[in-house]
Amino acid sequence: MALLAAIVAVPAYYAITTVTANATVNPPPAGFTLTWSDDFNGANGTGVDTNVWKYDTGPGSTFGTGEIETMTSSTANVHYDGQGNLLLTALHSGSDPRAGWTSGRIETQSAGFGAAPGGVMRVESRLQQPNVNTANGAGYWPAFWMLGAPLRAGVSWPGSGEIDVMEDINGRSSLFSTLHCGVNPGGPCNESTGLGSGERACGGCQTGFHNYAVEVDRSMSPEQIRFYFDGGNFFTLNANQVDATTWSNAVDHPFFIIYDLAIGGGFPDAFGGGPFASTVSGASMVIDSVAVYNKGPGSTGGGSVVGNTILGPGGKCIDVSGDDTGGNGTPVQLWDCQTAARDQHWVLKNNGSIQTLGRCLDVTGGSTAGGAKLELWDCNGTGAQQWRTTTNGTLVNPASGKCLDSPSGATGNGTRLQIWDCNGSGAQSFVYNGGASNIVGPGGKCIDVAGDDNGTDGAVVQLWDCQDTSRDQNWKWSGSSLQSLGRCLDIAGAGTANGTVLQLHDCTGNAAQVWVDGGNGTLRNPQSGRCLDSPNGSTANGTRLQIWDCNGSGAQTFRKS
Repeated sequence: MALLAAIVAVPAYYAITTVTANATVNPPPAGFTLTWSDDFNGANGTGVDTNVWKYDTGPGSTFGTGEIETMTSSTANVHYDGQGNLLLTALHSGSDPRAGWTSGRIETQSAGFGAAPGGVMRVESRLQQPNVNTANGAGYWPAFWMLGAPLRAGVSWPGSGEIDVMEDINGRSSLFSTLHCGVNPGGPCNESTGLGSGERACGGCQTGFHNYAVEVDRSMSPEQIRFYFDGGNFFTLNANQVDATTWSNAVDHPFFIIYDLAIGGGFPDAFGGGPFASTVSGASMVIDSVAVYNKGPGSTGGGSVVGNTILGPGGKCIDVSGDDTGGNGTPVQLWDCQTAARDQHWVLKNNGSIQTLGRCLDVTGGSTAGGAKLELWDCNGTGAQQWRTTTNGTLVNPASGKCLDSPSGATGNGTRLQIWDCNGSGAQSFVYNGGASNIVGPGGKCIDVAGDDNGTDGAVVQLWDCQDTSRDQNWKWSGSSLQSLGRCLDIAGAGTANGTVLQLHDCTGNAAQVWVDGGNGTLRNPQSGRCLDSPNGSTANGTRLQIWDCNGSGAQTFRKS
């Protein structure tokens, strides 16, 4: 978020032809290992996976840069397009060009992406800048950047470090890359400008996808930060450009990743200002993928794990063979649980996949036969990578109708997992140790308790935009009941008729609070024989949930995230 003045043309060999969107992330560069990635393969119109990302919401004044939009979690501002992209969209309403703007900003839940001592971290994203120009894009400010993890622990900015990998302003089709460090104002890093590349021409960046990357290199002396555009290193910072303490405080720790599309602020103002009456509403930053790669001593992506373990037979964990490498075709097995093993920590995605190390749990060869083995593979959205959790602790692959299984109930380290006819045995018991989590329903909205985390007896149960910090959207199984805020999901008045609404109620153990897996992502109440339902498939915030005859429609699809 810098005020940078110098304009420098990018040499011709950086002006590489526009790249088309990929279905998967780029393979690791030579010597690197993929440690984390997201290729944004969510369903069209749905919001981000809040196991992985968190929304930054609120007025622009919250962020201290002078921007004027309000950041929201609405799918109008942040949504998947169903084509492997995430869109951050700036929208305007009203007649005042300096008011009425909304947009989107997200950051990773994990703040564990960094270079270990003696190692190198590379963070890379394929994205398209908003398709605006200087005539209609004044005020637009897209950014792909990182903040130092110490910021979340209360260490002040800019001493905690900020690395801006890509910024553009006012539709200039430019690229700015910057390190912020030291103290503000002034100091060794010339804040609030920072140590930056200056403005660099970025031809075609608003009409096609390009690769933007940064490497934090702690393997050399002095340490370096290198910035890349479509594979070409165009700007480098050396640790000896500032004092050792300033550099170490800003760089030698993990980071979290941020995308945002701001409107207005100090940076756009430094290049002519905006927004103006001519500034268009509805342009988007389109993000195809993001990946973190590491190499060198202790290359663990900053030492942070993402997701939770899945506990199987014998108390063993689902594990990827090898040491956190996870290439295509790597066997998936049982192994002693290890709290720091990233390849034992899995994320249940809203699209039905189960992911670790940037790849998906996959049935080898797409087979549906009993005994087909499991592996890790690039996420591709096929039936071989779809899984459904059930209330009895099994993981079902809908394409085959078979369950995740340990052959003959084996519990030895290295037991290769498979699919097999579902039989409810201990060999097929796999428990995701995620505790409470969101339940995502129609339109990517979450089951929510009306009010602000109060959860009074009789509180309305509804759909609402998913919010990772809302305790009243976190549900956990207790036997056959679903609980939030210490109370149970309940059918009002113990009714059994179509249209009976749901509420939160003191847990009593009665039949109105019993829910079982009804298949195909449905939740069925046995007493009524009816399923949890959104009336007429509504996806609007505040839609009160009900029970209705089970019909397998999207109005009755609810999955734990």
